[in-house]
Amino acid sequence: MQQYIARRLLQGVFTAVLVSLLIFLLMRVAPGDVAMAIAVDMNSGEEAMVTEEQLEKIRKSLGLHDPIHLQYIKWAGGFLVGDWGKSLFSGRQVFDEFKQRLPVTVELSILSVFLSTVMGIPAGIYMALKQDRWTDYLLRIWSLAGLSVPNFWLATMFVVAGLYMFNWIPPLGYVSFFDNPIQNLQQFIPPALILGYSSMAVKARMMRSTMLEVMRQDYIRTAHAKGLKYWVVIYHHAMKNAFIPVLTVIGISIAFIMGGTVIIERIFTLLGEGDYLIRGMNDRDYPIVQSLVLFFAMWIVLVNIVIDLMYGWIDPRIRFS
Repeated sequence: MQQYIARRLLQGVFTAVLVSLLIFLLMRVAPGDVAMAIAVDMNSGEEAMVTEEQLEKIRKSLGLHDPIHLQYIKWAGGFLVGDWGKSLFSGRQVFDEFKQRLPVTVELSILSVFLSTVMGIPAGIYMALKQDRWTDYLLRIWSLAGLSVPNFWLATMFVVAGLYMFNWIPPLGYVSFFDNPIQNLQQFIPPALILGYSSMAVKARMMRSTMLEVMRQDYIRTAHAKGLKYWVVIYHHAMKNAFIPVLTVIGISIAFIMGGTVIIERIFTLLGEGDYLIRGMNDRDYPIVQSLVLFFAMWIVLVNIVIDLMYGWIDPRIRFS
């Protein structure tokens, strides 16, 4: 077990290093000149007023004249100790801005994963138990729509339809749960439902498929033949074994939901990490984009390791070697 954990951690570190190298190089070869963008901003949007001397001064202050490997080592080393650099435009520490925005993204992600799980898993179980009945077909159509319709389109239609049909829009902005719980939930439940809809559909369809497969196994028929009650067989024998593949889906949703908040946060004006990342990409703000992408990558790696270890806890037959 210890060897497996150590091996998975080493794989995670290797993955994080590759991602950091990739995003670092992509930001350097992407079209555009960050020094020119800063100079234009300093000259009130007048590109004609920008001089070559001014551009060279900005590049030198940003360290862009340093060898590229030294730039990478300086950034990667600072990332590990919480020094993520300063925004090239605002001059604020990236890590301080990250900490300020993190509660918004974390709350939206947790609420989205929670709602998608508590609605998707029971829906999948119900579809399996009511196979080929009208409720099964209806829920399968609902889940198929969740897989087909982009969440950013749903979010846009939600806001537009509420405004034009009911003269209503959801509360925009961010209010802390501890300051005003009611208004906070009014702000977060609609985007959380929309963000988690596709994940909810995947969980429901996966749970339905695994439940149907498990319920056809010999030990389920044996449990029924022994006279066990129907719901005892479903809960203790079928659901637990059917849940193992679904656990992978839940882990994937936890890993990727934080990165998926990018567009939803913009639509509902929730100033979280997704909004911060888009702003950094638009401005070619190297420290912001590099640090946030690496954070998301490390988060995905960590969640995958935790999910792998949970397999052995759910099913004792699974052994790590």
